Amino acid sequence: MPRALITGVRGQDGRYLAEFLHGKGYEVFGLVHDVRTDDSRVARELPFVQLIHGNLTDIGSLIRACEEARPDEIYNLGSQSAVDLSFTEPRATLDVTGFGPVNILETLRILRATAPNIKFYQASSSEMFGVSSGALPYSELTEFQPQSPYAIAKVLGHHATRMYREAYGIFAATGICFNHESPRRGQNFVTRKVSVAVARIALGLQSKLALGNLDSRRDWGFAGDYVEAMWLTLQHSEPDDFVISTGESHSVTEFVELAFSRVGISDWQEYVVQDPRFFRALDVPDLCGDNSKARSILGWKPSVRFEQLVTMMVDADLSLIKATVKDADRTHN
Repeated sequence: MPRALITGVRGQDGRYLAEFLHGKGYEVFGLVHDVRTDDSRVARELPFVQLIHGNLTDIGSLIRACEEARPDEIYNLGSQSAVDLSFTEPRATLDVTGFGPVNILETLRILRATAPNIKFYQASSSEMFGVSSGALPYSELTEFQPQSPYAIAKVLGHHATRMYREAYGIFAATGICFNHESPRRGQNFVTRKVSVAVARIALGLQSKLALGNLDSRRDWGFAGDYVEAMWLTLQHSEPDDFVISTGESHSVTEFVELAFSRVGISDWQEYVVQDPRFFRALDVPDLCGDNSKARSILGWKPSVRFEQLVTMMVDADLSLIKATVKDADRTHN
């Protein structure tokens, strides 16, 4: 039975990946800061995951975690992943998102004599491209021009992965993941913020949706598809870097319009207001990825289209909010 250690196991990607690997027959371990605090939630949602204490900023704890889990594969999905928050907490973002993967790679270098065959996956980000001078869609060869502390931290982790691969012969690979969403996405991300608000507006629980730049365009895919690409990356014979994307970009306006349309609201402009608080200090106008390398080498392709993704998220939040309201009414009565 292969063994995998996942950092960020409680997040959207971590949960989908844990389920995917469990379905493949893996013994799955999750790295968390506090096993006692996290045990009940993970036990409820991912009962097959074994939790191990560790911290991406502490190499000692990472060495102990690897010695306990004895993983064949490590997937680093742990990070401070909110771009907006990285502007207000740049140092914390660099410590976790940038130096976190460096610490894991250094752990693998230290353990190389006793565990030489551990494969490492680094979740890189399309935000690294920023306002690149390269032509859209962006590929593995496009230059990086990061526009946020989060993107800078991701560039650090990305280049560190390549360096450790070349310098020490570690099987260290990256997936440059473009935006990937799901009903499990945190509500601090614009897609989930929209799907929750639209559901609440449709149910008469909210009147307005406040957003920032409606013209921003992103390459949005389904997180469940992207974790398969992560796994395929580590099954490839050689460690490499792959862009994981849909190859299409859509604006925030398009997402909003489709979301409101799903609940039968055509005049969505009446419900949306632009709030200066939600504009970024530096914005990336458009991100779109060229996934041809992943298609040809890994045999991967996305299965969920943009319209399906929006529908999935709105429907899930409608069901969730209805159930929450029903439970509240039952308790009140």
